[in-house]
Amino acid sequence: MAHTKSGGSTKYGRDAQPKYLGIKKSDGQIVKTGNILIRQRGAKFLAGTGVKRGGDDTLYAMRDGIVKFLTKRKIRFDGTLRRAKVVTVVPAI
Repeated sequence: MAHTKSGGSTKYGRDAQPKYLGIKKSDGQIVKTGNILIRQRGAKFLAGTGVKRGGDDTLYAMRDGIVKFLTKRKIRFDGTLRRAKVVTVVPAI
C-alpha cells in the first residue's frame, strides 16, 4: 500500500527578536534624570547613589550628573565573596 509519510514538525522558525541589552552610558559620560544607563537581565550591575533599578532590572539615572562605575566586595549568604559592579551618578561640578 503506497502512501506518503507524514511531514512532521520542523525545528526551525523560532527566531526571537533581539533585546538590545547592555551598557548604554559609559564611565564619565554626562547624563540627565531618567536616562537609561544599563539594560540587563538580573542584577549583573547594582544600583548605587543616584541610580534606581526598574521592574525589568534596567538601571536609570535619578539625577543629572556623571556616570561612575565602581567595584564593591559583597559577602553572599553562604559566606563567599562576590565582586559586584556598582553604577553611580555623581553630581557634575
